[in-house]
Amino acid sequence: MNKCAVIGATGYTGIELVKILIQHPSVEIVGLTTRQKQSIPVRDLIPALGPSCDLMIETYSFEAIKRKADVVFLCLPHTEAMETAEKFLKAGKIVIDLSADFRLKKVKDYEKWYKVRHSAPHLLKKAVYGAPEFFRKDIGQADLIANPGCYPTAAYLAVVPLLQRGLVESEDIIIDAKSGVTGAGKKLNPATQFCEVHENFYAYKVAQHQHTPEIEQILSDCAQKAAKVTFVTHLLPVRRGILATVYMKKKKNIRLQEISKAFREAYRGEPFVRVKPEGVFPSLKDVERTNFCDLGFTVEEKTGRVIVVSAIDNLLKGASGQAVQNMNIRLGFPETKGICSL
Repeated sequence: MNKCAVIGATGYTGIELVKILIQHPSVEIVGLTTRQKQSIPVRDLIPALGPSCDLMIETYSFEAIKRKADVVFLCLPHTEAMETAEKFLKAGKIVIDLSADFRLKKVKDYEKWYKVRHSAPHLLKKAVYGAPEFFRKDIGQADLIANPGCYPTAAYLAVVPLLQRGLVESEDIIIDAKSGVTGAGKKLNPATQFCEVHENFYAYKVAQHQHTPEIEQILSDCAQKAAKVTFVTHLLPVRRGILATVYMKKKKNIRLQEISKAFREAYRGEPFVRVKPEGVFPSLKDVERTNFCDLGFTVEEKTGRVIVVSAIDNLLKGASGQAVQNMNIRLGFPETKGICSL
């Protein structure tokens, strides 16, 4: 059994991660931590587990986790994971970081968008971006896996196959994305309180969202040419899910059949990407509480635009489910192990 720990187990992504790991047949949870001083029974946060579950979420202790765990998941806020990750890497652990601290390759980009100095810039080159559909081989050899953000996951799965095949322009990509409130985390914020969100809908961080450089980085890496996006995010009055509508300018003489072929060839055999028939589009209910990304697409001939709609559960394919998918790859398990039964 592989021994796993979750640092920051009381947040939305931490709780979802515990739900998956507790039923994973090849994993033993040996540590769950919180910054709170009082220990918390896991069944208090996940009542469905019932009284037979005796796992406790304890006050964080590096030494305790170091002694017991082989794989450490970091479910810490952005800017708080970098120092913790370095300590566990030095201790010989596999680290899967669900924050943004190791996603960007250039330290200047990180410091520009996250407004803090990076304390471990030497690890940015060591980190592997955890997009299984495109970096599976590298993930299988990595000790530091930077789990992708939720918005970037919905975006790159909708775009990369078309960029790689040269079917669309790389510098004219518009991503119109909407997220459920859990994407903001548990921290107190007046903008995400019930009375502000209920029966409301609004854009936020317009043209300044911190996931912008992450999206541009993976699109550029996969296309091997610079990609630029206009990225606008909105808050939906729902708990979970991301729906992203992506608009791309198609190359001359490209037809719908070529777009369809690109998606179907790219994702043939991929366990967690489902491509819908031409002109059929996904909804949040299609993917809620699953690790799937569903894609629908069409071509608007009068404007020459390809339109792709991408749907994921932000807490699963956008965070904890993908983190376990990456763990499975790294440890040599079947990629779907412990995930398909969600």
